Amino acid sequence: MASKSFKASRSSLSVSSDSPDLQKPPLPPAVAFSRRTSSGRYVSYSRDDLDSEIGSGDFMNYTVHIPPTPDNQPMETASMSQKVEEQYVSNSLFTGGFNSVTRAHLMDKVIESEAIHPQMAGAKGSSCSIPGCDAKVMSDERGVDILPCECDFKICRDCYIDAVKTGGGICPGCKEPYKNTDLDEVAMDNNARPLPLPPPGGMSKMERRLSLMKSTKSVLMRSQTGDFDHNRWLFETRGTYGYGNAIWPKDGNLGNGKDEEVVEPQEFINKPWRPLTRKLKIPAAVLSPYRLLIFVRVVVLALFLAWRVKHPNNDAIWLWGMSVVCEIWFAFSWLLDQLPKLCPVNRSTDLNVLKEKFETPSPNNPTGKSDLPGIDVFVSTADPEKEPPLVTANTILSILAAEYPVEKLACYVSDDGGALLTFEAMAEAASFANVWVPFCRKHDIEPRNPESYFNLKRDPYKNKVKSDFVKDRRRVKREYDEFKVRINGLPDSIRRRSDAYHAREEIKAMKLQRQNREDEPVESVKIPKATWMADGTHWPGTWLHPAPEHSRGDHAGIIQVMLKPPSDEPLHGSADDGLIDLTDVDIRLPLLVYVSREKRPGYDHNKKAGAMNALVRASAIMSNGPFILNLDCDHYIYNSQAMREGMCFMMDRGGDRICYVQFPQRFEGIDPSDRYANHNTVFFDVNMRALDGLMGPVYVGTGCLFRRIALYGFDPPRSKEHHPGCCSCCLFGRRKKHSSVLNTPEENRALRMGDSDDEEMNLSLLPKKFGNSAFLIDSIPVAEFQGRPLADHPAVKNGRPPGALTIPRDLLDASTVAEAISVISCWYEDKTEWGQRVGWIYGSVTEDVVTGYRMHNRGWKSVYCVTKRDAFRGTAPINLTDRLHQVLRWATGSVEIFFSRNNALLASTRMKFLQRVAYLNVGIYPFTSIFLIVYCFLPALSLFSGQFIVQTLNVTFLTYLLIITVTLCLLAVLEIKWSGIELEEWWRNEQFWLIGGTSAHLAAVLQGLLKVIAGIEISFTLTSKSAGDDMDDEFADLYIVKWTSLMIPPITIMMVNLIAIAVGFSRTVYSVLPQWSRLIGGVFFSFWVLAHLYPFAKGLMGRRGRTPTIVFVWSGLIAITISLLWVAINPPSGSTQIGGSFQFP
Repeated sequence: MASKSFKASRSSLSVSSDSPDLQKPPLPPAVAFSRRTSSGRYVSYSRDDLDSEIGSGDFMNYTVHIPPTPDNQPMETASMSQKVEEQYVSNSLFTGGFNSVTRAHLMDKVIESEAIHPQMAGAKGSSCSIPGCDAKVMSDERGVDILPCECDFKICRDCYIDAVKTGGGICPGCKEPYKNTDLDEVAMDNNARPLPLPPPGGMSKMERRLSLMKSTKSVLMRSQTGDFDHNRWLFETRGTYGYGNAIWPKDGNLGNGKDEEVVEPQEFINKPWRPLTRKLKIPAAVLSPYRLLIFVRVVVLALFLAWRVKHPNNDAIWLWGMSVVCEIWFAFSWLLDQLPKLCPVNRSTDLNVLKEKFETPSPNNPTGKSDLPGIDVFVSTADPEKEPPLVTANTILSILAAEYPVEKLACYVSDDGGALLTFEAMAEAASFANVWVPFCRKHDIEPRNPESYFNLKRDPYKNKVKSDFVKDRRRVKREYDEFKVRINGLPDSIRRRSDAYHAREEIKAMKLQRQNREDEPVESVKIPKATWMADGTHWPGTWLHPAPEHSRGDHAGIIQVMLKPPSDEPLHGSADDGLIDLTDVDIRLPLLVYVSREKRPGYDHNKKAGAMNALVRASAIMSNGPFILNLDCDHYIYNSQAMREGMCFMMDRGGDRICYVQFPQRFEGIDPSDRYANHNTVFFDVNMRALDGLMGPVYVGTGCLFRRIALYGFDPPRSKEHHPGCCSCCLFGRRKKHSSVLNTPEENRALRMGDSDDEEMNLSLLPKKFGNSAFLIDSIPVAEFQGRPLADHPAVKNGRPPGALTIPRDLLDASTVAEAISVISCWYEDKTEWGQRVGWIYGSVTEDVVTGYRMHNRGWKSVYCVTKRDAFRGTAPINLTDRLHQVLRWATGSVEIFFSRNNALLASTRMKFLQRVAYLNVGIYPFTSIFLIVYCFLPALSLFSGQFIVQTLNVTFLTYLLIITVTLCLLAVLEIKWSGIELEEWWRNEQFWLIGGTSAHLAAVLQGLLKVIAGIEISFTLTSKSAGDDMDDEFADLYIVKWTSLMIPPITIMMVNLIAIAVGFSRTVYSVLPQWSRLIGGVFFSFWVLAHLYPFAKGLMGRRGRTPTIVFVWSGLIAITISLLWVAINPPSGSTQIGGSFQFP
């Protein structure tokens, strides 16, 4: 197989010339193209052949050449040779990694079913008519064959080049000479469109793109900077050449009759500047009493605790001491939780203004092409057995159908398991998208997840005005049912295919053995049982039967472009295009890429955080969207406008200082009563809204729109201006630096890191932080520039000119994908800052919270975007054990944060005080479980001993208790008022706070302490599992009882309190001098504990009427045993015998 090294087609844009280490960049990985034909021969391709044979156009057939002006820069538009290479690249499976050659395996077949859409890998197309060659004929963006001869002889690219190069330019079909022997001329003849201007030489793609974007200046920018404004010059001089360079008024007159005066266009005079977002403050009638009650409760708690300390219970000093310590901690914990809630806010967006600014024709954008920045969507999955491929495929389909410019959207699927099942499921999803996405666009479907849409319980025909909707829906539904059958049948299909190929290989091996050993007996041949792809080749990832270099932790890196990048212009369908009438419907699909990073033994791959960082690097090479949306595989887009809503915040004034926009998590499939508070509405609708009034909400792992350069570890723009210092000595020094920073170009000031004290950052240090990929480093300033808001207002700082992002994107070439393979290798992060400062942060199971904390610590702000229609929806575990293990993982991460340098006590001065309090609470809340579990046993101890936490239930104690309880209830009512949650949801959250606090949180604290002190890691896993009997019940999993050690503390608390109530009641009834006040106090608090644990007890009961017998047996045995022990240890007064004086009648 031929293998040649690709020449890097981009030079470093950000590397300074005085760096000796960077003058010789590392050699790019070698790439070998190969395609296996049906006849068994291999056809090899290389980039050098493409460059020498196809890319040699001299660009001489121009009839009109507009001279370059400030608004007419030479634009690099794709030639046909580049498009053909992109077609080959998108049909190739790229593999490679550490100490291995990067190979591109050309795939004629990706899935068993036929690929129809022209963007899809292995798309349906005509075969070459040359005998012995079964390659695909060249095609355009519609999939129409490009035929270079008038006889319409079908010929592939390679055979055509051979005919031109060695055959004298004679057509193999009609034996006549080709009229055009240049591939670009053939494309021009087929498309009847002139070729673009040639790209300027001597510059890399990134340099040309950045210079072209910076060349276009808006009217407002130029009036501020004093630069030459060519648009205004044309307007003032009544120039008319150059489409879109002049503004023509409706009446055709530019002036008011006087040659000396010039009238401003009406767009500039009557069009006021409008913001994209608004901050909606909570009404003062709600917020003022809320803050007052917090203050009152703080004062009352202080007075109560002081009274408790001064009035000990001398009869039971141990009981009093434990209760006072617990109450002091509870007050401290409540204060940490409540202080960040002082400034809640609501926000709203205006999508009409977004469309007007970015997608409406204007002097800088005469065609009205979208000027929105690109978004790269990350979807992560790891195990197709735990995360069903059908769920992941539905998430992918909802992304591909989202309402965002198709050419600006890219979707990357990270398969951390390297499973062929996930690969083929994604290919099936790409194939079905050919039907689903245009159907959604045509009929404005919501939601755009087919599984959720077809299972809607409301009328699907409501508000549908097109007459063919019923027919289209029925056809698409039938296609989706077949799609589900194919997805669900993939495991068996892959297994049968692999067995068949394996049997064939064994037969071949046995035949070969007989030929070599004619007289010797033939022994059985053992061949590793490989997993085979649809085109009859080995799968480079994880095999069904693991083998060396083909197991879950040991396989090559894989990149497959499932859907190649769409054309730059809309591609409208027709009535004959497919299953439904797609006239005037854009049938393009966004870029879809399958990525499985390289894994090798001996490397720490850092789980999900490592997979996300691999996607960050690969996407920077391939599409470099300035914004990144990350979703879990079970979280799909429920609101097709969600990305536009998030972009309103990023593109608004001051949006360049926003690191991410967090959306609330909403869940489906939760039981109606939400027994275990799975919706978590108190956190998402109360705490997160409150944090939005500070520096912003925490990052919760999914449904988050990131700014790429914030993930890269850069400081926000104007960080020195916003944070002058914390003392007088540093104030002076920073004032001096501030004056010098103002003289630094804004392009350089936008890329700063906290450890860089220079006004202009030394870009030669970037390889030490980001690795040795020049492509990746080149992409950083481009992503920063594209992510800036529009400079359409004097108050917008660090803006970009309107129309700068309307230029076409660069086409994919083999060197680009080969570089992407190299940056997802297991060795790339060695000796870099990936995971330490750059990207998702390593070292914690809750990498999401740490990653958001690092951004806030550098001075970035985040925003909470609550949309009218839920932006995203996902699934959550409704089973008790699964829920407890989920909470255990979160709490374990919080304990790790507390014992690490990410503790909020060590935060920088850039973080606001209340934001620091919020992050401190994130690390401290699991430790409340220690005091909570002690406090839950206090009522039982009180009833057993006959004592109480106070000497007597006097008026002072009861008054304090009443005020504290009433203020807590009033605060809950006001929180419900300004957040919109329901009282039942608040109460469910309180119940599960105690359930989780006495089980998972306590286990997390023990696990964290053992890890920090002794270095011992303990994992709490399921020990037994029972399946549900009723598979038709939607909530069958709710009633499954799975035993886990986390259940021991809550069960013990319940049983002890129930027994204590019985013992205390019996003692008081049979006592000579009954102490009713102590009984009432103990019983009240015991019922308080049991009321909170009621959902837990209900979960142990299983389904109604199907309570496991073992629960009754063990409950009775434990109750009888503890009762007898207590009576034996502490018999009633006046009796010396066991059991006291009580006798049966």
